[in-house]
Amino acid sequence: MSRRATAAAGAPSPSSSAQRRVLVTGTSGLLGRAVAQRLHDSGYMVRSLQRSAVSDPWESIQGSVADPDVAARAVAGVDAVVHLAAKVSFTGEWNDFVATNIVGTRQLVTAAKHAGVRDFAFVSSPSVAHFGSSIVGAGAGTANPDLARGHYARSKAAAEELALAQDSPEFRVTAIRPHIVWGPGDTQLVERVVERARAGRLPLLDGGRALIDTTYVDNAADAIVQGLVRMDYAHGQALVVTNGEPRPVGELIAGICAAAGVPAPGYSVPGWLARGAGSVIEKAWTAAGTRGWVQDEPPMTRFLAEQLSTAHWFDQRHTQAVLDWTPAVSIDEGLAKLAAHYQGLAT
Repeated sequence: MSRRATAAAGAPSPSSSAQRRVLVTGTSGLLGRAVAQRLHDSGYMVRSLQRSAVSDPWESIQGSVADPDVAARAVAGVDAVVHLAAKVSFTGEWNDFVATNIVGTRQLVTAAKHAGVRDFAFVSSPSVAHFGSSIVGAGAGTANPDLARGHYARSKAAAEELALAQDSPEFRVTAIRPHIVWGPGDTQLVERVVERARAGRLPLLDGGRALIDTTYVDNAADAIVQGLVRMDYAHGQALVVTNGEPRPVGELIAGICAAAGVPAPGYSVPGWLARGAGSVIEKAWTAAGTRGWVQDEPPMTRFLAEQLSTAHWFDQRHTQAVLDWTPAVSIDEGLAKLAAHYQGLAT
C-alpha cells in the first residue's frame, strides 16, 4: 500500500495530526529530538520528557521516567507515546540500567494504560536479539534478556518484552529497533569515531571487513513516526529499521573520518584479540568507575568488539511493508550532510 493510499484510508496526515497529542521521552538525545521535531513539523501536538532542562518549541517536562509521579504527569491527556529515554552505555552498574530501562519503561507503560493512552511506540535496539554471532539478512528475531550481550542490551530486551506483553486492541504497542543511528551532532558513534581516529586510537578489527548496516537519523525518525501512523499494522510486532545498505565497517568508518577531516584508521587487529581484551578492559573500567576514577566510555568492550568484527545486517522487506516506509536519505547522502556539518563548525 502506498503512502497516498494509506492517507486516503484514514491514517493521520499533517492536517489531521494536530488532533493528536504525543509524548516523546528522551528528547535530549539525537534521535529523540529528531522524532519530536518530525511530529511537531507534521502538526502533532508534542510534549517532551527529558532529565535536563531544555528550550523547546513544544510543551516540555523535566524529570525521570522512572518517577511514577513524573510519568503520570507526562502521559496525562496524550493520545500516543514514543518512548526513547534510556541509559545507553557500554559499561556501568546493572542496577542503573534496570532503574532507567526496565523500571522506567514499566512505570511509563503503567501510567499510559491508566491514562487511557491508545498507542505506545517503544524504541528498542537490534542488540536485544544479537547474541554474539553474525546476523546476515535476518529478520528482527525475538528479544532475549538472558542471551543479549551486555547490560544495555539485556535491560532493553527485558523492557521490550514487558512493553509488548501489554499490547491489546485497546492499548496498542509496537517496538521499533533502529540499528546504529548516526548523523550530524551524534555523540554516540560519530564523535567517538572522530575523536579516537584523530588521536590515532581507532584500529580496524579484522581489517574492517565485517558487513554492517546503519541508519541515518532522519530515516530512523521517519520510521518511528510511521510506527504511530501505521499502528493498525505494527502493533504487537518488533521491527528492525536500517538504511538497507550494508557496507564493510571499515568503509563506513573511513567515510565518517573523511567527513570530519581526520585520518581514517591505518592499522588492524584480530577480532578475537579485541574481544578478549575488551572483556578485560570492560571489567577494569567498571571497577575504576565505581571509585570515581573514570567518567567516559572505555576504549574497547567485548560488545563493541563483537559489533566491529561480526556482520550484522537485516532484511528490511517486512519492516518497509508494515510501515509503508523507505529510507529517504542514502548512506552517501548522509555522509555528505555530515561533511557539511563539520564544514559549518569550521567556519
